[in-house]
Amino acid sequence: MRSAPDMPEADRATSLPLWPLALLAALLPAAAALLALWLAVRAGWAPACNPFIDGCVSISRAARHDLPNHLFRALMLPAATLQGLVWLLAARWLRAGLGSTAPLRALAPLGLTAAVALVLYVSFLGTEGPVYRGLRQYGTVVYFGFTCLCLLLAGDAMMRLAASRRVTLPRALPAALTVLAALLVALGLVNALVAALFDAKVKARIENVTEWWGALVFVLGFAALALAWRRLGLRVTIAPPLL
Repeated sequence: MRSAPDMPEADRATSLPLWPLALLAALLPAAAALLALWLAVRAGWAPACNPFIDGCVSISRAARHDLPNHLFRALMLPAATLQGLVWLLAARWLRAGLGSTAPLRALAPLGLTAAVALVLYVSFLGTEGPVYRGLRQYGTVVYFGFTCLCLLLAGDAMMRLAASRRVTLPRALPAALTVLAALLVALGLVNALVAALFDAKVKARIENVTEWWGALVFVLGFAALALAWRRLGLRVTIAPPLL
């Protein structure tokens, strides 16, 4: 066993910034959805439109077949892993500043469950049959719901951490996570109201629109967390094992 001062340079701990992890967790899903849509439109599987306004196609439909499906999975599976890792790191960071409160103890399990649900959804995208459709739907609902809770818990904890003056953050950054979580809840309520009041055609269109906007909410949430970590200069230290 060697002590740290006696270690050669190659064996010493490496310090890496955290913010690129959160930024990748935001950008990979965005790239996956937009690339799948572009390829689906070119192949004729989806109409050329603005899905954020027209609701002409869902993310699932755009990424359901052939090359769009393969590329979507290739980007979304590592994105799910990164998102789970980001929530683990966020929970550890916030617990170090605020203590091990019940909401913060729940943040990491919720984030990991959301990441597993995203893997489940991506893995069964493009398959057929009622069982597979059920698994895809389960993965989508759990991913959206639990990621929304993570945004809410992290935003509230970041606001309390900033108020304690242990860190210096613009108020807009922690508030953004809470606002985005509230927006996601509002999108869910819109879906529920439309389902109760309108016919299947309108319902499908609104569901598609809210799916795209919900995905954008998550992209912005991870981007806001990345910006906060960059402003604070947070880093993770990777130390070699002691032999």
